[in-house]
Amino acid sequence: MRALQGLRGPRAPSLPLLLLCFLAALRRSLEHGLSTAAPFKSLPVQEEMMTKYSNLSLESHNISVTAAPFTSLPVQEEMMTKSSNLSLESHSISMTEHSNMPVEKNITLERPSNVELICQFTPSGDLNSVNVTWKKGDKLLEGNYLVNATGGILYTQHRVAVINSKQMGSYSCFFGEKKQQRGTFNLKVPEINGQNKPLITYLGDSVVLMCKCQDCLPLNWTWYGGNGSVQVPIGVPVNDKYVISGKHANETRLKITQLSEDDQGTYLCHAIFELGESEGHVKLVVLSYLVPLKVFCAIAAEVVLLVAAILLFEMYTQKKKKPSDDGKEFEQGEQLKLDDSNGIENSGPRHRKNESVGQ
Repeated sequence: MRALQGLRGPRAPSLPLLLLCFLAALRRSLEHGLSTAAPFKSLPVQEEMMTKYSNLSLESHNISVTAAPFTSLPVQEEMMTKSSNLSLESHSISMTEHSNMPVEKNITLERPSNVELICQFTPSGDLNSVNVTWKKGDKLLEGNYLVNATGGILYTQHRVAVINSKQMGSYSCFFGEKKQQRGTFNLKVPEINGQNKPLITYLGDSVVLMCKCQDCLPLNWTWYGGNGSVQVPIGVPVNDKYVISGKHANETRLKITQLSEDDQGTYLCHAIFELGESEGHVKLVVLSYLVPLKVFCAIAAEVVLLVAAILLFEMYTQKKKKPSDDGKEFEQGEQLKLDDSNGIENSGPRHRKNESVGQ
């Protein structure tokens, strides 16, 4: 037995010792492999995605930094910029709780401006219980006005930046709910003064039509003519028939030569302002020379008829007077005869009395 044990050699190491040796060798090999391995040529997926995202954000950042500045402002900011340079006009109206009719005020605007609209209302009750609203036409305005109460009077203010024709129109303030009191501001462009009475002229003559804008200066004038429902613009002279003057002044004139019956009708003068348009009208009547002759003949006929009627009346009254005059003369003659006869009869007794007295 001992001989066999000698042949086997030394005792084999135990299992825990083998495991420890294996782990130590594995650790050394791993450390050696990591120290000698080549660097990574590609990143892990997560790091690669993060790198791509970082590149994208970097590109976006670069674009925002190098982008050109805006060349135009937003509409609201542009309107605010324009309105800040405009002049301010203030208009007010006053109302009471017992006002029977709505109060209106016309405001004429020729050019852009800031308009401050103020309504004053004097109630009989509590000021805080009065409801205040504003409208532009039929549209309710919300949050664009101020309300203040001072000394028993309720004030409300609405400011409008009038830049173009869209801000023109009617603005109304309302006080109360059941029985509302209303005040209205009418924003309008200047009125054009034409000619209220028809302009009468004759065939073959020349005439000058005129329209005027009081205390204003339109940007441009345009004339329209026509004897029907369709108005035709008059802009280019036709055989020197139309001549327009004062296209950039406060008044304009339209000269029409060699008038004919076709030139008769209503002419419109159209004015253009920064905030809108306005127009006036002139009515032209073209007559023939026979028309006054007809009028003269008619007047002469009326005069002849009147004179004839007067003469007939005189003749009738004369004939009526003659029988009455003859009757009066006859009565006067009879009266004289009676007086004569009475005188003879009265003289007889007087002679007799004288004779008796003489005896």
